[in-house]
Amino acid sequence: MFNASYSVRLFLFNLAVIIMAGIWLSGFDQVHWFIYVVPLFLTAAAVTGFCPGLFISKKILAAIGIRE
Repeated sequence: MFNASYSVRLFLFNLAVIIMAGIWLSGFDQVHWFIYVVPLFLTAAAVTGFCPGLFISKKILAAIGIRE
């Protein structure tokens, strides 16, 4: 299982906060409901340390022979 470092977790959390601030500035009733999914997933990734995007990227890069 791939676990994100603390700096990546902080980055994901900050990104979620910035997106929520943008939603707040736009008006909660003005944005589509799907935009709330992104900060939810980013916050979950920051709390748990498991980020599906990082996991998939690492697997794809390993499959083509690029190592970290």
